[in-house]
Amino acid sequence: MTAEPVQKATSWPMPPQDGYTVDDLFRLPGLPPHTEMIDGSLVFVSPQRDFHSLSVDLLVGGLRRTVPGMLRVKREMTVVLTRQTAPEPDLMVLRAEAVTSRRQSRYEAKDVVLAVEVVSPESEERDRDTKPRKYARAGIPHFWRVETTGDDRPVVYVYELDPATATYAVTGIHHDQLKLSVPFTIDIDLTEIDRL
Repeated sequence: MTAEPVQKATSWPMPPQDGYTVDDLFRLPGLPPHTEMIDGSLVFVSPQRDFHSLSVDLLVGGLRRTVPGMLRVKREMTVVLTRQTAPEPDLMVLRAEAVTSRRQSRYEAKDVVLAVEVVSPESEERDRDTKPRKYARAGIPHFWRVETTGDDRPVVYVYELDPATATYAVTGIHHDQLKLSVPFTIDIDLTEIDRL
């Protein structure tokens, strides 16, 4: 006769049969910071690397210098795409009227003008494939993907939404200077990361 293995109690939340909803994401106690929801599943984010943090700082600073008054720049805030998908872009630009309170913890996709993801080793597939497809289907007009180069500087892949296909088309790849006229005038020296 063999003994049954002892089952350890876990503190991990047990998902409902049909998956979580966005409302669950904001009600579940004890979730780690920056938890995302993709297709009704919770995604826990690994700790950031220095490149990731510095790239976000560089882009937030550059965007805030030139963002028009009717837009706002936010970092690491949840954007609701569907009932079961609410990722947290590394940064986004959204319509100012969407910001209604300093207690806000989420924004709607219809208010987002630009979503930006800085690719990390643990999030490559989500940042390169899953999230851009979902952002495009939600109608977010602009998307940037930021990768590291061999010299640990950012390279920014810029995409614009093709509304006929609800997919993104690449409009540029920027290495040392990110200079754009849409969604507004942007001029960011990417080599500034060396001084941060």
